[in-house]
Amino acid sequence: MNPRLRPELGLAVIVLVLGVLVVVGTLDVSAAASQIGLGPRFFPMLVGGAMVLIGLFYVADVLRGGHGDPEESEDVDTAAPADWRSVGLVSGIFLAFAALLNVLGWIIGASLLFFGLSVALGAEHKPRAAGISVVMGVATYLLFVKGLGVALPGGPLSLVGLI
Repeated sequence: MNPRLRPELGLAVIVLVLGVLVVVGTLDVSAAASQIGLGPRFFPMLVGGAMVLIGLFYVADVLRGGHGDPEESEDVDTAAPADWRSVGLVSGIFLAFAALLNVLGWIIGASLLFFGLSVALGAEHKPRAAGISVVMGVATYLLFVKGLGVALPGGPLSLVGLI
């Protein structure tokens, strides 16, 4: 099969393009560095740069004839169709998070994101998943706002003085 027509090349190009978009988008971010010298551009530039490098290496590998090996795990059925329901749920949850982040604020939005993803991906004990989701939402908020000095939307919690 022509390497230019393989799905691996499509994925490689997507990774490369997304990396470039992250780097270019991060160039517009301007804010002071945090107390430890890392500003809000550090992690996006790190991730975007890594995606560009991985995408370049992946494109080169595919064009040179490389290909992904089929899954050989004993608990994976390679003949089973893709679980498009889960893909749709996860995509919808991420889109809802992006659309509602400024309205709900980071803590509420991220908590709902983490909970929705855990349920969509099969969490059996929903009260525990909800508790862990809230802890993760608060922890990531504190890490970014207090630790790195990055401003995140507060939403209704900032209006009532809780954050």
